[in-house]
Amino acid sequence: MASSRCELLVICVLSLFFVLAHSKTLKRDVKALNEIKASLGWRVVYSWVGDDPCGDGDLPPWSGVTCSTQGDYRVVTELEVYAVSIVGPFPIAVTNLLDLTRLDLHNNKLTGPIPAQIGRLKRLKVLNLRWNKLQDVIPPEIGELKRLTHLYLSFNMFKGEIPKELATLPELRYLYLQENRLIGRIPAELGTLQNLRHLDVGNNHLVGTIRELIRFDGSFPALRNLYLNNNYLSGGIPAQLSKLTSLEIVYLSYNKFIGNIPFAISHIPKLTFLYLDHNQFTGRIPDAFYKHPFLKEMYIEGNMFKQGATPIGTHIVLEVSDSDFVV
Repeated sequence: MASSRCELLVICVLSLFFVLAHSKTLKRDVKALNEIKASLGWRVVYSWVGDDPCGDGDLPPWSGVTCSTQGDYRVVTELEVYAVSIVGPFPIAVTNLLDLTRLDLHNNKLTGPIPAQIGRLKRLKVLNLRWNKLQDVIPPEIGELKRLTHLYLSFNMFKGEIPKELATLPELRYLYLQENRLIGRIPAELGTLQNLRHLDVGNNHLVGTIRELIRFDGSFPALRNLYLNNNYLSGGIPAQLSKLTSLEIVYLSYNKFIGNIPFAISHIPKLTFLYLDHNQFTGRIPDAFYKHPFLKEMYIEGNMFKQGATPIGTHIVLEVSDSDFVV
């Protein structure tokens, strides 16, 4: 029985290699990747040998290109070209790779806007464009990518408001928009995202209140990490924030928040990091925070708390690594 299973496995693997070796890459994808190749710098092009990005004969697939077989053809499903100093506008030919599930161009020197045609990539799950020099507004067409789970647009120069269309991404889990030039209010509609675990809009020019952000019943049911730091947010911390029972990190530093810290916030079960520093909070910090079983860090510097308020732990700037979000 075991030997027959091994033989069957070998046959399946050989069959797969046979199919891959004898399948042709879809002309649409060959054309798109060669257009991209023509527009990129030498750091990428030197390793892209041949005309077929999925490999041809003895030539391997192009570096950073992943293909799969669909019927009689091979299609490009992943494009990962990062940290190779690509200079110039976003390569619009990428939007012709209609079977892409992952697009990673982070840590390059891309400029200009993300084209509206990005909305054509209906199968995209991961879009990583952070650490570039992209400009203009975040295109609302990203809201058409209904399978998207990870969206990284941080460390660019995007301006304008956060598009409400991002709230129409039912699978979205991680949303990174920090370190841009975004203005206006954070759309409360984002709170309707049932799977959103991480929201980072820090280091922008955003206004509004937390009360507005969580105004819908059942807002942010899965949210673990909330980064609102370094903006122009105001008002107090509403007790309703305690209804976000999955919260672990709440980062409110360097805003214009006022008022007392509600006792109810200490009831968030797994609250681990609470950054309140450099705002205009007043009053006393409830004793319950100091007895919280999970709270490791609470930073309170730069407020107007009554005498006796003390921090918890040693303040660090908390960053979450890419390894936490591998899919």
